[in-house]
Amino acid sequence: MKYSHDFPEKKTAGGLDALSETSSKLGFEIVDIAGFLDEIEQESHGQLGALGDLQVGAARIIDGNTGIVQTVEAVSAATQETLDRVQNSFAFVRESGQQSQQVAEWVQDLTARTQSVQETVEAMRKDNAQIASIAAQVNILAINAKIEAGRAGAAGRGFAVVAEAINDLSRKTERTATGIKENIDTLFEWIQQLREETAAVSKSAGKVLEQAQDTDSSLTEIERNVQNTGDGTRRVLDEAQAVKQATDNFGPALQRIATSVETSATGIHRAHERVENLINSSERLVQGTVALGGQSADGRFIEYVRGTARRIGALFDEALANGQIAQHALFDRSYRQVPGTDPQQVVTGFTALTDRLLPPHLEAALEFDPRVAFCAAVDVNGYLPTHNKKFSHPQSKDPVWNTANCRHRRIFDDRVGLKAGRNSEPFLLQVYRRDMGGGNFAMMKDLSAPIHVQGRHWGGLRMGLSLG
Repeated sequence: MKYSHDFPEKKTAGGLDALSETSSKLGFEIVDIAGFLDEIEQESHGQLGALGDLQVGAARIIDGNTGIVQTVEAVSAATQETLDRVQNSFAFVRESGQQSQQVAEWVQDLTARTQSVQETVEAMRKDNAQIASIAAQVNILAINAKIEAGRAGAAGRGFAVVAEAINDLSRKTERTATGIKENIDTLFEWIQQLREETAAVSKSAGKVLEQAQDTDSSLTEIERNVQNTGDGTRRVLDEAQAVKQATDNFGPALQRIATSVETSATGIHRAHERVENLINSSERLVQGTVALGGQSADGRFIEYVRGTARRIGALFDEALANGQIAQHALFDRSYRQVPGTDPQQVVTGFTALTDRLLPPHLEAALEFDPRVAFCAAVDVNGYLPTHNKKFSHPQSKDPVWNTANCRHRRIFDDRVGLKAGRNSEPFLLQVYRRDMGGGNFAMMKDLSAPIHVQGRHWGGLRMGLSLG
């Protein structure tokens, strides 16, 4: 009976030990998955934010492109209307130009004809002068003949009559030639004046013809430019309408992508919450197996942390008793920022006390086992006033370096930090990824035990254990 009784006890103890070890490993795996899900969730939130910005930008592009299309349509219509008016104006101007050109050509032709008329009148003047000269000579001959007929007496009477008639005709011819000369002179003066005037008008007409050619070329160029403007506006309108069609299709597609990403983000968040529940379950499983007598590989660390937490609680009791600190200061939750710190550091009513009392106990923990990475006390809000010396350097100008080396006087209100400070069970074993700064993480075990002062929960003592 003794052996049969002892055997089940050993078997049960061995099973609890194995269950405790398995629970610890399970917690490690679940936390690793949780860290992965956390990264994905953060990325999905970033993607949602980027998609939101993209949707806003796309909406602005769509609105802007709609405005462009409307503007280009208005410009295209105005350009076409302008082109029609310009073409009508060109037709009128060209018609006027053609008429002006015809008038100018007629004036130039008139100048040429005036020159010809002037030459004809000049020839008439010369002929009339010749006629006057001949009439004068005939008159002289008639006078001479009349004189000779008078000398001839009766024999010359008939000849005298003829001479008198010739003389009378020559006088009439001379008077007529004189009248014709006066008329020709007057006509010549008129023609000369007309010729001078038509010569001046002809010069103006020549300029009109030149300007008409230049105007026609300019009008043709203007028409071509307006036509090109209209063609360009129509091409812009075609492109803008094509862009509008593309953006109209882009909006719904982007919305579908955003909906899909949002659905995925929601699923990831739910999965993350479920994994967090699994982490809590695995932690309770470890606590339960140890409470039932299972021997975990972390057993010696659990006892060490619990003992040190009790000693720190006793130190706080003693400090209250001898007046080193008032109770309201020891439980002060007003955190005052330290100016110029990055990451932000804070101090409170008990910071000076922990700086005096805790360093020997915290440094001793580092000597307990090589796997102990840190040891520090935190209040119920995760505020860590005093850290190990290697993590308590003065801050530099590099926030990344500060994150890894200046971890004192900071509030660690993440899941692990808050649970460590608020846990009231005998101990809490958590597995987590420790942020070392610069995007670097280290898998750690966080073993904590509550610190009580005069029966009141002050916070907890955290011990970080390296894995591996």
